[in-house]
Amino acid sequence: MKNKLISKLYSTLYEEYGPQGWWPLSTIKTNNGYHPNNYKYPVTNQERFEICVGAILTQNTSWKNVEKAITNLKEINALCMLYFLDTLEVKIKKAIRPAGYFNQKYKKLVAFTKFFLSLKKRTPIREELLGIWGIGPETADSILLYAYNQPIFVVDAYTRKLLLKNKIIKEKEKVSYDYIQKIFMDNLKRDYKLYQEYYALIVVTGKVKNK
Repeated sequence: MKNKLISKLYSTLYEEYGPQGWWPLSTIKTNNGYHPNNYKYPVTNQERFEICVGAILTQNTSWKNVEKAITNLKEINALCMLYFLDTLEVKIKKAIRPAGYFNQKYKKLVAFTKFFLSLKKRTPIREELLGIWGIGPETADSILLYAYNQPIFVVDAYTRKLLLKNKIIKEKEKVSYDYIQKIFMDNLKRDYKLYQEYYALIVVTGKVKNK
């Protein structure tokens, strides 16, 4: 499944938008939490937890809404992995309301937090994440790529649109998440830094084109 256009698209997007420094973190006090060209993050287990929380909250909503929810969680000290489960349910639901579906997302966050604490800083495997209620492939892969720096490509609606626009897949084809993921991973070197940038660039260009 070789396709030289995959690498070419990355070069084009990178030239247009530059390094994204995604995933933003509240612990970084400059550039709204983004860290272009700095791949050392996350540094701490707490930063990993914050990325995971963001990956769950961003389901079916915009990042702008997630930022509000993250800020709210931090204000009530519920963004801390050690205190999340001890925080009153009503307080957390109020905090994450901007991200939508707050009842479901609360349950997902509780289930994930219990799992996260059980890891004891171990890197999870994909099957474990997919076994958690409310965690699908996109969320699991976002967690692995951005919280644990694992070289696995994330696929979303913007990724699919990019392939359609460049005729790498066809509109009438019923292509799965795994199929699209394989297109990227077969045509790029296994490098988490490259995958982090590429996916972030796909998202930013998708947002710009859809304005």
